[in-house]
Amino acid sequence: MTTIELQSSAFSDHEFVPRRYALEGDNVSPPLAWSGVPDDAAELVLLCEDPDAPSGNFVHWIVVGIDPHSTGVDAGQRPPGGTDLVNGYGLPGWGGPHPPPGDESHHYVFRLYALKEPCALPDAPRADEVRQTVEKHELADGTLVGLYHR
Repeated sequence: MTTIELQSSAFSDHEFVPRRYALEGDNVSPPLAWSGVPDDAAELVLLCEDPDAPSGNFVHWIVVGIDPHSTGVDAGQRPPGGTDLVNGYGLPGWGGPHPPPGDESHHYVFRLYALKEPCALPDAPRADEVRQTVEKHELADGTLVGLYHR
């Protein structure tokens, strides 16, 4: 399977996410850039989740229908052509990191999927529902992990 290169100008892989992007900061989505999307991709899907959350995988951002010819998104913006779904806070769009005070650093896993055909997801899917659905249509994916603690 092809690997998409996913990165951010705000933090490096397995480095700390700046407070600006956290719920207690400005709560704006971080800038992301990607390359290596297969030419035959029909759409991109972005998922950001925290597998270290006390309740299990907590969804921070789900964007579907992203233009497969796009190469990134600026801070505080929705990826080109994308539609925000409901996050774990019950709101559409980005919901920044907010782990319990005193916890070890949580991992915020950004995963970009390139799909061979558009997929249908419920308005408020759980992280596992997104993964299960997109993996059936996946051509390639890329991962970027940020850390955060309070």
